[in-house]
Amino acid sequence: MKRLLLFIPLLLAVALGVVLFSGIGKDNSTLASALIGKPVPAFDLASLQDPDTHYQGDVFREGVVLLNVWGTWCPSCRVEHPELVRLAREEGVTILGLNYKDNRDAAIDWLQKLGNPYERILFDPQGKFGFDLGVYGAPETYVIDGDGIVRYRHVGVVDDKVWREELKPLVDQYRKEG
Repeated sequence: MKRLLLFIPLLLAVALGVVLFSGIGKDNSTLASALIGKPVPAFDLASLQDPDTHYQGDVFREGVVLLNVWGTWCPSCRVEHPELVRLAREEGVTILGLNYKDNRDAAIDWLQKLGNPYERILFDPQGKFGFDLGVYGAPETYVIDGDGIVRYRHVGVVDDKVWREELKPLVDQYRKEG
């Protein structure tokens, strides 16, 4: 009986290996969102740059937009930032920013140094709106149609490939439908 107990650590290690191996190769950038096909949750958030200006859901009623969740504390946000600047400047993509769980001054300094790809920036220092959206972390990017309906969520860095293969076809589709 004591010899069988010696195999318990080995069995646990094998079970753990099976669990970990089953996750290899899965694309975690396509995490489903419970909000796909539903309206953006109600919110009232101040502008990052102007605390006296507040935004509500009507900011999503002006056409198809990307809503990018970012923060200065997020290394991956820095990686994707040049691509967002390019999309806004060269391709005319409307990007709204959700500055998530961040410091206002640090975020403004970031934009002054790296450029500002955002048409408007919602400031969510407590992460309440992010929680309502189902944000896991940053960066995340949502495609939201002109009716304020969440159509897609991308988890991770937006680069040229993600833009061309995932986001642009959806933006084009919802622009045609809208």
